[in-house]
Amino acid sequence: MRFLRYSLRRLVFLVPQLVAVSLIVFFLVRLLPGDPAYLIAGQFATKERVEEVRRDLGLDQPLPVQYVTYVGRVLRGDLGRSWRTSQSVVEDIRSRLPATLELILSAGLISVLLGIPIGVYTAVKRRGVGDKVLFVYGMLSGSIPDFWLGLILIFVFFSLLGWLPGPIGRLDPIAETPATVTGMYTIDALIDGNWDSFVSALQHLVLPVATLVLVYMTLIIKNTRSTVEEMLRSDFVEHARALGLPRSKQLRYALHNALPPVVTVIGIVFWFLLGGAVLVETVFAWGGLGQYGVEAVIYSDYAPLQAFVLLAALFTLVVFLLVDLAYFTIDPRIKT
Repeated sequence: MRFLRYSLRRLVFLVPQLVAVSLIVFFLVRLLPGDPAYLIAGQFATKERVEEVRRDLGLDQPLPVQYVTYVGRVLRGDLGRSWRTSQSVVEDIRSRLPATLELILSAGLISVLLGIPIGVYTAVKRRGVGDKVLFVYGMLSGSIPDFWLGLILIFVFFSLLGWLPGPIGRLDPIAETPATVTGMYTIDALIDGNWDSFVSALQHLVLPVATLVLVYMTLIIKNTRSTVEEMLRSDFVEHARALGLPRSKQLRYALHNALPPVVTVIGIVFWFLLGGAVLVETVFAWGGLGQYGVEAVIYSDYAPLQAFVLLAALFTLVVFLLVDLAYFTIDPRIKT
């Protein structure tokens, strides 16, 4: 019951945060250069035609009126229509969201499964070869842009070695698209029993996921290393060592008490992964929400851009909500 009450209290805070985000995004989007009415009407359109398009879009109304109209549509599940794709934004998001989730979840899961053990190992084996390698890797990953690293990986593993497919999307052109269940090709291909599509989807996933992992995993490694190292020098571990407890149990105590800050960093990494996916998807022609948002900015497509930022904010809030709930589970002090 305490967990349920804590969850409900945190959920209540999501509503004003989303309202604030929608308000800020709505007015900031209107500051972007370019007039959608001119872009839709065409460069040879008359002034009367441009004004007609502006009226159809509701852009002739005062901004407060436009915002109230926008919020009303969002509450009804209507995110508007993209003039560039000529489709409902909801339909565009439904078709593109699984691609982004597949990319982010794969990169995040690999970063956690590799980053925590590497961080613990380097904390135990201080001043070893692994510690020096980690230092060099941390310096490089903190200074290399993710889109540049993606281009380098494409050049090496596609152009030079030919080991992996190029940046042509999520599947080979000759591969059969698996039946849609989750929208994530690797999972859907397994469910469908289509081994060729699974291999193709997995191969196309390797380079964009590797790009995100190499750039952002270092945050988990560094935080795990420093926190576990600090816990290994703490009084309770020294007491366990004095009692003659095995090294594995001492390390278990240290890792358990190091989890709260590590969980926080994992949440931050997932937040960064969403931002990194914006450019990585563009580099690899991934066809996800990140690429959708970039194209919306380029073409001043208001409705998709507002929807993308709103979804990004919702994703961030949900991630940190899960971080808070994980804190509640692993830190007994929060329960009191």
